[in-house]
Amino acid sequence: MKMKLIFNRCSRSGYALIMVLVITVCSVVVLTGTLKRTYTVSKLNDRSNQLMLCQNAADAAVEKAFALMQYDFQSGGGQPIVTANLLLGRYQNNPPSEDPYWANFVFTDGTGTANRTCVNLVSNNFHGNLPGYFMPSGQPQTTTNASYYRIVSNATQNGGDPSIVGTAQEDVLMALVPLTTYAIFYNGLLEFSTCATMTIRGPVQCNTNIYVGTSATLTFNGPVTASGTITAPTNNGANWGNPTNNTGNWNTTFNGTNRVQVPTVQLSINMTNTYALIQQPITNDSSPDFGKTRLYNQAQVLVLVSNINATTNITVTTIVQASPDISSVPGADPSPNVNIYTNPSPSWLATNLAFLSLTNAFNDKRERTTNITTQIDVGKYANWITTNAQIMGSSSGKYYNSGTYPTILYVADNRKTNANQMTVVRLTNGVAPPVNGGLGFSVVTPNPLYVWGNYNCSNSAYLGTTNTSQTVPCGLFSDALTLLSSKWSDANSMSSAYSSGGSAWDANSATTVNAAILTGIVPSTGTDSMHFSGGVHNITRLLEDWSSATLTLNTCIVNLYNSQRAIGQFMNPGTYYNAPTRNFNYDQNFSNPSGVPPGTPLVVPTY
Repeated sequence: MKMKLIFNRCSRSGYALIMVLVITVCSVVVLTGTLKRTYTVSKLNDRSNQLMLCQNAADAAVEKAFALMQYDFQSGGGQPIVTANLLLGRYQNNPPSEDPYWANFVFTDGTGTANRTCVNLVSNNFHGNLPGYFMPSGQPQTTTNASYYRIVSNATQNGGDPSIVGTAQEDVLMALVPLTTYAIFYNGLLEFSTCATMTIRGPVQCNTNIYVGTSATLTFNGPVTASGTITAPTNNGANWGNPTNNTGNWNTTFNGTNRVQVPTVQLSINMTNTYALIQQPITNDSSPDFGKTRLYNQAQVLVLVSNINATTNITVTTIVQASPDISSVPGADPSPNVNIYTNPSPSWLATNLAFLSLTNAFNDKRERTTNITTQIDVGKYANWITTNAQIMGSSSGKYYNSGTYPTILYVADNRKTNANQMTVVRLTNGVAPPVNGGLGFSVVTPNPLYVWGNYNCSNSAYLGTTNTSQTVPCGLFSDALTLLSSKWSDANSMSSAYSSGGSAWDANSATTVNAAILTGIVPSTGTDSMHFSGGVHNITRLLEDWSSATLTLNTCIVNLYNSQRAIGQFMNPGTYYNAPTRNFNYDQNFSNPSGVPPGTPLVVPTY
């Protein structure tokens, strides 16, 4: 029997149509979901962008109120002016309005009142973790009682979603805290990248970002705060894995608190030109608030060296000046003692200004320059200020039995040189600096500064230790800072090329420096090893083979600006130096007002 199969073609076509319809419906559903999701994501992005704008606007309102309070407090009015202006609404009734852009926002305080910032006094008896502070008069306080304020602002966008509110809060203490309150303070990028084993035993603050990451061990025992972020990106040619997530690869331990995105800490100097702190002004500017912050104007003794050309007519000018009243700086002295000496010979200087030498020269392998040097013998200077008739040596001296002392020495070498030379200042014999009634001694220079040998450690038993019980408050403020061991030789630097382990460059001498350091850096310009700043651990430059020596620093380290004179790029060990065993410690004396080095800049802290 034969069977013939007959297929119904119409039925098969019906199935195909149904399948097409099903696929079409599914596609429409998927498309609808995709469009809905896209719309939702877009809406969420819009809300996120609006929130960010409002948040930034609220931050701006808080910062403006704080800036007004800070200015009133630091300009000399102190707490009474802040209190009076708070009652008048000066800080509350001034949300941002300097630019038409701010009309895009509505600013409110905590009660919903428009065009206002909330500023409240929290307490007149703040007891924080600061061991002391200063008032605008410059007088140290022995207690932490101070007025403590809270500033709050809310901001919404005009024409935007009114439910999206940006909020900012800042707590401020109306007291001036010395920068030596911090073990390390950087106004710019703070790099610990590739540091050797290092333990930081005091507070750390950076007004931008902090880079960590090391093949050794980095430990913070105190609080760490950054106005930006704390990360471990590739730097100095080294990589630590995930740069934004603190892992074991970072080899970094935070035993204290660490916070990011905190408000910047504002100095009592112009933050847009912090280098002016050490500069010599063109004309006298000691009266304005800005001029009062210059260390040139705060110095009681100035030594200025200049010439007409590179070889002749050297002029040395010494200036002794004293504050005419409690609200003025020494630079405002209407009748300073000015002495000008032309072409002083070495023998004349040895008799009349025994602490000063102008004929020393040595080579700096990093800068590739011959350094023309103004050299200060610190021990002889200490004797000079107590015996000089214009200072403390007679009844006519500006500081004779006055209860005040010449605590700041400002030295500037402005001699003209050729392209292969650099004028610098060098300190020698600094183991016992001027005591100045216990107030201490600071050296300030706009030149690169070199310290030769041990500094501020008169008890030899404490060399190489953290014992600073017999030191005096000392500061070293400069364009750049280089430390030279007691084995340093000017002649060797001029006659022999650097070689690792070479006897001519072998430091082979433990060196101790007990002083606060405020100096410049040559910043990183790339992430490879040829464009690295050297990091905070190399802020004190070295020019010798220190591999068999220990360098002890009992200090606090402050960087507010980039070097403008010593601008040679840092190179890793083996090129012009080898690293020592570093024994860096925060000197706890600096956390007490009585131990703050003269001339230390002050800040208004935030919390």
